[in-house]
Amino acid sequence: MAPKLTSRQLAQLGFLETLPPKFERWHNIVEQMASLQADEATVRNLCRSLDETKTQAGTLNLTGLGDTMGMMAMLARRSGGLQMKVRGLREGLVSLKTNFEGSMRAATTPEPAGGRAENESGAL
Repeated sequence: MAPKLTSRQLAQLGFLETLPPKFERWHNIVEQMASLQADEATVRNLCRSLDETKTQAGTLNLTGLGDTMGMMAMLARRSGGLQMKVRGLREGLVSLKTNFEGSMRAATTPEPAGGRAENESGAL
């Protein structure tokens, strides 16, 4: 018998499966920034995409992903040296992929019988 996932895990899994193409697009934009090929509209598009995905992650209780996306969006908006932005965004992408792997592992691992809901609502 296959282990069953909770509805929360299924929702998280559905969201997480949409992220790898976004990671690739964000990586391409960061590399365009590094080679001075990205214009201001492209960077604004990156910020908008990060903010939207951060909001979706927050609604699904994926705070690690959401916090990293928020940091990346803030860094992309910040004025200052381009090298500092690119380095920070590259580090953010690495952190994002690490958080993604952990979130995937948590979303695909069945919760024990009884689950978190009973422990949170009943016992003191």
